[in-house]
Amino acid sequence: MARAFAKISFTPDVQAVQAEMGSRMAYRATELGEAETVALSTFEQAFIAERDSFYQATVNQTGWPYVQHRGGPSGFLKVLDERNIGYADFSGNRQYISVGNLRGDDRVSLLLMDYPGRQRLKIWGRARVVDERAEPELLAKLESPDFRAPVERGIVIRVEAFDWNCPKYITPRYNQKQVEALLAQARSQPVAEEKPIPRTLGTGALPLTISGIRQLTPRVRAYELHHADGEPLPAYRAGAHLRVPIALPDGSLTGRAYSLTDAPGDPDCYRIAVLRVQDGDGGSRALQDCWQLGIRINIDAPENYFPLHDDDRQALLIAGSIGITPIKAMAEALAARGMDFQLHYTGRTPHEMAFVKDLQRRFPDRCRFYFSRSQNPTRLDVSALLGRLSDETVIYVCGPTRLIESVRQSARRLGIADERVQFESFI
Repeated sequence: MARAFAKISFTPDVQAVQAEMGSRMAYRATELGEAETVALSTFEQAFIAERDSFYQATVNQTGWPYVQHRGGPSGFLKVLDERNIGYADFSGNRQYISVGNLRGDDRVSLLLMDYPGRQRLKIWGRARVVDERAEPELLAKLESPDFRAPVERGIVIRVEAFDWNCPKYITPRYNQKQVEALLAQARSQPVAEEKPIPRTLGTGALPLTISGIRQLTPRVRAYELHHADGEPLPAYRAGAHLRVPIALPDGSLTGRAYSLTDAPGDPDCYRIAVLRVQDGDGGSRALQDCWQLGIRINIDAPENYFPLHDDDRQALLIAGSIGITPIKAMAEALAARGMDFQLHYTGRTPHEMAFVKDLQRRFPDRCRFYFSRSQNPTRLDVSALLGRLSDETVIYVCGPTRLIESVRQSARRLGIADERVQFESFI
C-alpha cells in the first residue's frame, strides 16, 4: 500500500474508526515517512489502457459527492505519461454536473474495474478541463478515432495517488465479446465420453490431498496440496518442483512436473499453478479437467534442478508466461533473506499473466512487467538488461525456449560466464 494513498485517505476521522475497530496499528506504518514519487508502472498503464469504463467521483460546492459512470471503447482512458491520464468527454445528457464541480474543486477519485479478473484500481488526482480552442493538439491525443460520439471537451487528470483493492466481493461479470469468446472456445472442444474420475492418483510415498483450487487467469489454475494425514510436509528450496500424477481421458496415468510457486516456509501446504495448453500433449488439460477438491495424490518429495544460490550475490530473475512459477518463489525467498534482486516478467497481457498483481503489490520497486499484446506494447530488451549487471549478479530465467535462448546468447556475447546463467524451461 502506497504512502501517498495513505496520506490522502487516512484522515483523523478515518484513523479514529481504525483505532475503534482494531486495524489502526496495521495501517499506521503505511503513513510513515515522506510520500513516494507517484508514477504509474507499465502494469497500471496497461490495465488502464484496457478499460472500457470507469467510475469518477467529484465534490460539489455544498460538499456532496457525485459519482458518474464514464464509458467508451477500450482504451478511451488514455495514459499520457507515468503521472497523467485523460479522456475525451463525450456529449451526454447536458447536465454538466462533473464539469461544474471541477470548476470549484479539481479533486477527483476514479475506480477502474476488471470484473472477469476480479481486480480494481483506485486513483486519486486533480483534473482540469481541456478546451479544443486553447489546446487542440492535446485534445486530439484524447480522442478515439474509431468512436464517433461527439467530443465536447477533454479531461486531463494528474495522478496524486493510486492503490489496488483486494478481489474480495468482486462478482465476475463478462461483456458480450468475452462471452462470445468463451462460447467459441467451449464449442471447439471435442465431446468425449465421460469416465469416472479416480479419487486416488499415483503410487508415491507422500500422500497429499487437493485442498484448494483457484483460477488465476483464464488459462492458469492454482492448486493447494496438504498432507493427507495432517503431517508436516517435507521441506524444499525455491526452484523446486513436484512430479504429479494425471489421469488422461483414455484412463491411462501419466505424470508432469510443476514448480512450487511459494517460497519455503509453510510446512502445511504446497502450491503449484498449471497453464492449460490447448495444443500441447494433453497433460495440462487432463489435470485441470480431473483434479478436484478432495482427490488424493501420492507423489514423491519435491526435487530441485533449478536451485537458488545461498550467498549474498545479487540476482536477476527473468520470467516468461507460466515460467513465473519458480521465479515467484525465488523472489519471495530472496526478499525473506533481505537480498537484492530484480524481477522482469514478460507475457502477452496482464489479464493472462499469473501473479502479476501480487508481485506488483509486494515488490513494486523490484519488478518490471512487459506486455507484448496490450494496446501499448512493451518488450523486454534482454541485451540492454544484461549489459547493466554487476560482474557478480546471478541470472535465473524460466519460460519459453526462445526467451531462454535469447538470455543465454546475449550473456555469451557480453562475456558473462555460463555458470552465472541458470535456466529452466516450462515445456
